[in-house]
Order: sequence, then structure tokens, then C-alpha cells
Amino acid sequence: MRAVRRGPQRLDLFASCAPGLESVLTAELRALDLAPGDVVPGGVAFSGSAAAMCRANLWLRTASRVIVRVAAFRARAFGELERRARAIAWERFLPADRVVRLRVTSHKSRLYHTAGIAQRLGSAIEARLPGTRVATAAADDASAPDAAPEQLLVVRLMHDHCTVSIDSSGALLHRRGYRQQTAKAPMRETLAAAMVLASGWDARAPLLDPMCGAGTIAIEAALIARRLAPGAQRRFAFEHWPDFPAAVWTREREAARAVALAASPAPISASDRDAGAIAAARANAERAGVAADIAFAQHAISAIAPSPGVGWVVTNPPYGVRVGERRALRDLYAQLGTVLRARCPGWTIALMTADDALANHTRLATRPILSTTNGGLPVTLRVGCV
Repeated sequence: MRAVRRGPQRLDLFASCAPGLESVLTAELRALDLAPGDVVPGGVAFSGSAAAMCRANLWLRTASRVIVRVAAFRARAFGELERRARAIAWERFLPADRVVRLRVTSHKSRLYHTAGIAQRLGSAIEARLPGTRVATAAADDASAPDAAPEQLLVVRLMHDHCTVSIDSSGALLHRRGYRQQTAKAPMRETLAAAMVLASGWDARAPLLDPMCGAGTIAIEAALIARRLAPGAQRRFAFEHWPDFPAAVWTREREAARAVALAASPAPISASDRDAGAIAAARANAERAGVAADIAFAQHAISAIAPSPGVGWVVTNPPYGVRVGERRALRDLYAQLGTVLRARCPGWTIALMTADDALANHTRLATRPILSTTNGGLPVTLRVGCV
């Protein structure tokens, strides 16, 4: 078996993300001095020390998880799979008080029965760590790590080649801890951050979201502007590993606190016509520690009053599938374009849409820069100049 760890401090790491966000995630890794490796649909590989793993979890705004590859080997029979799995130093990663949850996939391999693969991996873990509880993860166990003390293992077979990885994040990284109240059609924090980053906003010019809902875009913008680590208010799976270097984690958190700004250098505004949405947005911003950095207001699009200067409009209007009727939305998009041309000339517009025809009703010249999904719907971020 080939151990993937290169030397005592080198780890093979993989940051997963929603398909379509790989380019934004790659830029984030570079900004953190974490050299990106192979880019595949749904994530980016990189390598580094335990400090790199901690830094990625703490700082990546668009990633879903950071996993550590602990072993890679060929396995064409169940006996070979279990024998090689028993050689893995599970005691480095698996605390005694955590349920181990296996997520197994197999493609074009002789071992194709995922339940059988999970059973043999579980037997190998229990042989090395007696008393460990092993369960099988669902295809998307996004809620599991918050509900119980669990450790996710990701096992993948491709062409008889088995890779075993351990999740260092725990709860998905979009769970910053602040969004406890939502409005209609909520957006994940990772997607909101991707919109802000991909829009080209410089974190100094004004930023406006005129249909803010629960405030996620504005809050993520404020976190970026103040250089606040998105993972600063949460816990991670790696904190429970027996072999976890606590001193390294302490240094990374202290370094993050040292670079944070006391206030946003950019004026950030967010509005919505719905009083409940604004109440939720204010509460979420308060929990995120950025309430003083965002000017919230309840009013219609027609009443927006942009900050002086030239800035960015970053917004996620209704798509016409989950919220509202299509005819009403055509009027809404048209009104958005009319108001922005009158009050935000020269501003950059970043618009997330599920329907290019609706976006065209704004009569704003935009071009698609990334495509992904939001709530299971295909969406496109379109950016242009007002």
C-alpha cells in the first residue's frame, strides 16, 4: 500500500465545492498561499502541512469540505481491501467517542457492491480500534455532523484503485454559524461568497443588494471587507483527532484575528421590501458580528439610494420557479434595470439568474461568468456594467 502522506508533515488535501465554483475556489487557495493542484468538477486538490489544512478550513469561503487523503491502494477482492485497510493508522484520526460514518462510491471496479465495501472497511477499523461504531453515510449527509458526534470517511474505488480520505471539516463549511433565520429562497453562504468574489468587487467600493432576503450576500461581503475568517465561529472535525496538533490550530486562529479589520472600509447596503426578510437579515448580521457594517432598509427597488461613488450591485432576484409568477418577474427584472440605469450608472452588476430571458428584461449588458446550482436549480452568474 502506498501511503499518501509525504513525510511527517505533508498531507494530500482536497477542497470540495459546488460544481461550477472551482475557479473561484482555486483563486482562494492561491490567495492563502496554498498552491492548487488538479482541478476536477466539484473541487480542487492541494497539499500542505497540518497548518495548511487548518488554514483552508478557517478561511475558504466557497469550499464545502476539506478532506485529507490517508491511503491509496489497489483492491480487486474483498480480502485484499480489508487487509490493506487494516494497515491504515486509524488511531491518528478516529476518536473513541465518535461514530465513524462511511461514504462509499465505486465506479468501473471489480468491487462494485458499496454495502460490502463499507462492511469490510468497518471490520478493518473495528479490528484496529475495538469498540468503534461504524455506520454508512447517505449520499448527502449534510445534516449529520451537526446532529451527532460523527467522523466522515470518504472511500472511492475507480478502476480497482481505492482512495480513503477523512473529512477534516465536520459540518459543511457553508455553516458559518450566523444564518439561523431565513427568508424565501435562501442562498448558501458559500454561493453568496462566490458571487461577491467572482463579481470582481475590490472590498473598498460601495456594494448594494436591493433584494437581500436574509442578507447572506451583504453579510459575506462584510466578512470579506473586514478580513474576517468565515470559520472563526465554528468547530471542525479535526479538533477531535487524537493526532491533531492543537498548537498549530491556535497559531492559525491567532493569525486570523490579527489581520481582521475593526470596520468595513466599503459601504455595504442591503434592502428588501419584505419586513420579515429585513428582520432576519439584521439578526443574521448581528450573529456574524457585522451588523454595524451593513445599512439595512425595508423598501422597494424603486426606493434604493446608492452610496456615493461607483460601486457594485450584487443580487439574487427571484428565479420564477420557487418564488413568484413569471409575468410579475418580467416586470420586476425590467424595473431593476430601469432603476439601476437611473441611479447607478457606471456600476458593476452581478446578477444570479436561472433564466437568461428574465435577465434580458433588465436591458443591462451582462455576460455569464460561472454556472452552478442553487437549491437544485441550474443558475448562472451574469456580470456587466450598468
